[in-house]
Amino acid sequence: MSVKLEGMPTKFATADSFTGKKVIDREGIEYGKVKHIHINQDTLTVCGVTISQGFNKDYYLSNDYIDKFSEKTLLLSRPPVRTRIPVVDLDRHKIGKVKRLHKHPDTGELESIEVSYGLTHSKILSKSEIWGVGEKVILRMTKEEFKKIE
Repeated sequence: MSVKLEGMPTKFATADSFTGKKVIDREGIEYGKVKHIHINQDTLTVCGVTISQGFNKDYYLSNDYIDKFSEKTLLLSRPPVRTRIPVVDLDRHKIGKVKRLHKHPDTGELESIEVSYGLTHSKILSKSEIWGVGEKVILRMTKEEFKKIE
C-alpha cells in the first residue's frame, strides 16, 4: 500500500498503487489486471505495463496503448491484439485463435499474427488483414478467402 508523502504534488502517485487495477478499453472490455509498470531508466517515464489475465497469462502493452490511469482502472486508448483469443471472419464465422504475435524487434510494433486453425495448421497474416480488435480479432476477409491463403 502506498502512502502520500507530505509535500508531494496532488497529481503524482507511486507506481505500486496501480498494480492490481483492472485494465479496460473504451468499450468496457476487461483485459486483466496491472501486474507491473515498466519505467524507462533514462527518461523516468512509463514505457509500458504487464497485464495479467490469470495463471501464466501475462502480456506486455507499450505506453501507446495507455490512455490514463484512474482511481480504479487503467484505461486503454485502443484494444490490444493478444494470443489465445478467437479469430473470426467478416461474417463472424470462427476461423481459429491467435497463436503468436510477430512484432518489429526495434519498435515492438505489431507486424503480423499467426492464426492457428484445425488441429495442427496455422497461417501468418499481416496486420493489414485485421479489421478490428476487441474480445475477438475480426479479419478483413471471409472464411473462404482465408482458406485460399497459402
